[in-house]
Amino acid sequence: MSPINKIKLNILRKKLDKIDSRLLKVIKERTEIVKKVLLLKKYKNEIVDKKRISAILKKIKKESIKKNIDPKITKRIWINMILSYIDFEKRNFKK
Repeated sequence: MSPINKIKLNILRKKLDKIDSRLLKVIKERTEIVKKVLLLKKYKNEIVDKKRISAILKKIKKESIKKNIDPKITKRIWINMILSYIDFEKRNFKK
């Protein structure tokens, strides 16, 4: 890689690092809301709502296409995020 391209790469990586930091703040905010949602659930079987998951994924696909984002990327991200929060809820369910 040329020295100029190394410099460009470092600049782009710093931009990605800043975005990652913002994403972490959003994940923290989302987690706090999920904790509140979990308190409303009386039974562990209320954690997974397949209709809601399907609706979320449809909405994300539609928004991704509208915003010119590869929907395969966003689908994978959301599926992993949903599965991660399902796991979080199951681990933290207290009833």
